[in-house]
Amino acid sequence: MKAGNKASSLSSLAVASVGAATLAVSLWMYHHNSNKNHKSDLASGDSEVDGGDAQKSKKDDMLHREIDIDGSMADGLGRILAKGTITIAYCSTTGTCEGFAKKLHKEILDRSARNYKLVQLIQVSEVDWWDELLNNEGDADDIGGSGGPPVLLFILPTWTDGTLPPNSQNLLQSLSEISTDWRVAPEPLRSSSPELQLKVGAFGMGSSAYDAHTVGKPAKEVFSCLVGKLGARPLVSKNVGGKREGKAKSKSLMVGDSEVGDSEVVFEKWMNGIVNSVIPVGQNNVIDGKKKPNGNSKKQQHVEEKKKGEEDCACKSSGDTSKNEAGCCSNQNSEDNNEAGCCSNEKSDENDSMTDSLSEEEDYDDDDDDDSEGDVLDVEDMGNVIKSQSSSKKSREPKEMVTPKQAKALKKEGYRLIGTHSAVKLCRWTKHQLRGRGGCYKHTHYGITSYQCMEATPSLACANKCVFCWRHHKNPVGREWRWKTDDPKMIVEEAVNMHVDMIKETRGIPGIQMDRWAEAHKVRHCALSLVGEPIMYPRINELLHELHDRKISTFLVTNGQHPQAINDLVPITQLYVSVDASTPESLEAVDRPLFKDAWDRLKTSLSCLKNKGQRTVARLTVVKGWNSDEIGGYARLIALGHCSLVEVKGVTFCGKSDASNLNMSNSPWHHEVLQFTKLLLKELNAIREGGDDLMPEYDLACEHKHSCSVLLARVDQFAVPDENDPTKRKWRTWIDYDKFQELAAKHAADPTFTFGVEDYVADTPSWAVAGADEEGFDPTDNRHRKKKKHPKYTKFDDDGIPTHDTFNEPLEEEEMLKLRNLMIEKKKIVGESTTVTELQGGERVIDDASLMFRGLTVSR
Repeated sequence: MKAGNKASSLSSLAVASVGAATLAVSLWMYHHNSNKNHKSDLASGDSEVDGGDAQKSKKDDMLHREIDIDGSMADGLGRILAKGTITIAYCSTTGTCEGFAKKLHKEILDRSARNYKLVQLIQVSEVDWWDELLNNEGDADDIGGSGGPPVLLFILPTWTDGTLPPNSQNLLQSLSEISTDWRVAPEPLRSSSPELQLKVGAFGMGSSAYDAHTVGKPAKEVFSCLVGKLGARPLVSKNVGGKREGKAKSKSLMVGDSEVGDSEVVFEKWMNGIVNSVIPVGQNNVIDGKKKPNGNSKKQQHVEEKKKGEEDCACKSSGDTSKNEAGCCSNQNSEDNNEAGCCSNEKSDENDSMTDSLSEEEDYDDDDDDDSEGDVLDVEDMGNVIKSQSSSKKSREPKEMVTPKQAKALKKEGYRLIGTHSAVKLCRWTKHQLRGRGGCYKHTHYGITSYQCMEATPSLACANKCVFCWRHHKNPVGREWRWKTDDPKMIVEEAVNMHVDMIKETRGIPGIQMDRWAEAHKVRHCALSLVGEPIMYPRINELLHELHDRKISTFLVTNGQHPQAINDLVPITQLYVSVDASTPESLEAVDRPLFKDAWDRLKTSLSCLKNKGQRTVARLTVVKGWNSDEIGGYARLIALGHCSLVEVKGVTFCGKSDASNLNMSNSPWHHEVLQFTKLLLKELNAIREGGDDLMPEYDLACEHKHSCSVLLARVDQFAVPDENDPTKRKWRTWIDYDKFQELAAKHAADPTFTFGVEDYVADTPSWAVAGADEEGFDPTDNRHRKKKKHPKYTKFDDDGIPTHDTFNEPLEEEEMLKLRNLMIEKKKIVGESTTVTELQGGERVIDDASLMFRGLTVSR
């Protein structure tokens, strides 16, 4: 069942004529002998069985085989088209679809579907769909030749522009090719034998915040192709989950919208319909020796009463095949309706089976017309524009931004929520500097006091879902403001109060310096970069004034997707625009923006910076293997805004999560960030020397090794001749915060008053300048390392060979030669240069032999 080249499975083509010229093709004679040798790898319930031993069901001696895939497929998977097989195929980007798939898998196993002996869970990307759907030779023999018709269930997310994730796009591509290949017979999945007819169901996930028209589009396209073109049949019949049971009807295809917030409810309804279709009414379901109700008791009672009525019918045994005037049953082979409403004893009841044609899915009861749930989609809804499930219930009153589920997740991670859309959180650097263990890079670059800095946001929502976001996408998303709007004065007051409360809670932390702890009760700086997009808040200027009135400096970070808001922004201490990619393609991959014109919005936003009078920053987050190429593209973007400063920072790996494909190898070392910045500086100078006379000159100003951060600064705004050596530059990247507050107050009183960058600069201390021995660490603090986290080597040559030991003492030549030989052997394996390997699931692993000694630690 492993993916392979479909051409290798094509063994013969035969052309024949029957009456008129007709083309018949024989395809896909690929055999799975290797798979058959592994069919003894069985599992029962939700756990693997050691040694191939199978556990028998207490009720009917029925054996389930569970295949749970994690990373790569097992060799013992059954054929999708085999009788008695249920296959649940999924792909997942944030873990939601994977969780749903495992939940459905467990539910089917728990319900003990006696007609199905194999329930397998697979990833879409691991399947050769050509082979699985067109080659079913020997399927019956694979599992004993008995069981219910094969069932194929999809649980699929929605990726950019309504597609599947890149690693799973083989599914739609294969289905499209099969449906249009002239060698494949029409409707190849249709079978005249009910027990061999493939049944399908699909559940799609998406977010209308991206595009309401593409929510669940992959699931809809897969279902439409399988049923409408390839001859598969919908699994859920019209008799499952109807209004007769007092609830909305389930369907074979349903879609959950994470923006609406009830995707779990929609999935439960879909899953119940799927399970009730797989396990027919009246079948005994045994779990731990107890019969489990299947939720269809009312319908089962109706069927039993109907059967009883047939047995009591006087004409049942009379042999009279004519229409009974009293309204009794008729055994005629006719589709005529019985005028008295009695049951019809027709020769075939195929119209009630799940092997019926597509028209059955379209022929719903009239009472279903009242359903107005836009998230419940079926094949007849394919051409309709998707609507919100709650559209008919929408109120004109704006809703709150954060759902209870999101609030719970955010609070669990330490956020203090303010009102309906704001939050504050204590930064780890605040706690570090309170203990005398160093400040953040903003302390090194700009002179903020980290323990007096409040990290907050007036908008938890964001228009991007960046792969490196350390918040793991627990926050909402949106392209524009559509929520309740809280008062800015309340937000600032609550934020300050909550921040001070968190400062008070740090008093018991070992090592807290009480003088700093006392000073920390007065907030002097606010980093509006906590999470989300602060500039989306419609009253952002009022909020900034509130902060300035409290003498709190403002550092606002935006992702560059709202250029008009940037243009309308009042003067602030420092304005950042995140530049996370140098090409439109890499921006889509890294930032995963909601806006389709994200690249144009970013360029417009950067151009707006040119006209801002205060300090502006282009912030680059380097993610190895994702956005560390095409450095010239970054230079061209920076040139659009003539930014005052350029921050280059290595991404911080915050652990694995379902919402991110990053790993530790994607985080660059400081020397790599420094090298990247030097190459960027070279590209910026090339633009200037190439004829752009207005392009300002940049140079290396500061670095903070602990944060893997390097700062480029405009020479005309931040550099002056050194008094001691006029041939050298003296940097003034720090900020005179009192002066800024004075200037901001004058502008607030008189908007015609303007001021510029040079009006509130301050000297940069020598320890913060790039190239200093301190590497950006404030000498008034002490670097703290855990006992087992001391670096084994402290200095390296240009090739990455260690030159100094853990005590910063030079290594012996013999030791260095030994280490060099080890690196040579490593390079023979991984290559001379950096290699990027993309794994299943989209994760990119970086291998570089020159880094092999960098992460080694010793205990001291």
